[in-house]
Amino acid sequence: MQTVILRSFYFTIMKIFKSLFFFFSFICLVSCQTELSKITPDLSQKYASTREPWEKEVSSLLALDTLEIYPDNSYLFMGSSSIRLWSTLKEDMSPLSGIQRGYGGAKYSDLIHFTDRFVRPHKLGGIVIFVANDIRAQPDDKTPEEVLALFKEVVRISRKTHPKVPIYSIAITPTRSRWKAWPETKKSNELIKSHCNKTENLHFIETESAFLDEKGEPIDSLFRDDKLHLTPDGYKVWTKIVRENLGL
Repeated sequence: MQTVILRSFYFTIMKIFKSLFFFFSFICLVSCQTELSKITPDLSQKYASTREPWEKEVSSLLALDTLEIYPDNSYLFMGSSSIRLWSTLKEDMSPLSGIQRGYGGAKYSDLIHFTDRFVRPHKLGGIVIFVANDIRAQPDDKTPEEVLALFKEVVRISRKTHPKVPIYSIAITPTRSRWKAWPETKKSNELIKSHCNKTENLHFIETESAFLDEKGEPIDSLFRDDKLHLTPDGYKVWTKIVRENLGL
């Protein structure tokens, strides 16, 4: 009789512990999800104010979709002024068909608002991204980790409509005008490269060594007087590297 009572008591205690285990597991899960939401906020809301200043210029670019015809499997080149000023892009990327969507001063924090509008209308063979203004040795600079998070968001948005096309990230170029920012810029390049290397159909195009001299400083002859934007010779160097990475 005593044995039966003890056995019944044992099973009752085990049921209580089991219920408590599941209860606290549930509380932990909810808590972890809450903390995760705090760590990874909606970036479009966090950077909501960055959309409006570029809306007019981006709208002008988007209007080209109604004026020009692009064949299927074209490559979209989007990003900041080095894309915008690439006057020989279409010739340089031949036989690929290139769609040029660059606007001066672009940052990842505003490109996230326009990525879908750039990408969605086209049946693309690939996407090439170059954005170089999030770190400039200014008070409002982002951290390399923030740049990586924004880059991932651009990729995530692109994947909504183009889940399998190759996406290429061109490394931010070392320049004399932003040399003070180079250590942080270099770190953001390294973070993006690391992410690309372990992600399917995501590729990092390294350019650093081609734009630095034997002393490890920017080759000024490859840049305009502003020491920021590329000269025609600079674009020749860039073109050769990009073509090689795209298999051309």
